[in-house]
Amino acid sequence: MKVANTISRIDVRTIAPADRHALIFKTFESLQVGEAIELLTEHRPSPLQAQFAARFAGAFAWVYLQEGPLQWQVKIDKVAAITIGAPCCGHCNG
Repeated sequence: MKVANTISRIDVRTIAPADRHALIFKTFESLQVGEAIELLTEHRPSPLQAQFAARFAGAFAWVYLQEGPLQWQVKIDKVAAITIGAPCCGHCNG
């Protein structure tokens, strides 16, 4: 059974900075393989990309749709199931 290519859009500019990464991680974890998150932010999300690499290695694809200078747009596809017991980056205390 093929999963529909659903995209969850999150404008992180409207979310308190302390809450952003936890919300993004929770949203990504709830996706089915083949679904994606599209983020809109006011800065290059390099720290988030590094945390995804540590936390969800092999389970995501990261594509910049827009790169500054005033806003960045990123599509994060879930390309594989998340491995149970994958190490936590510790950022969100999760």
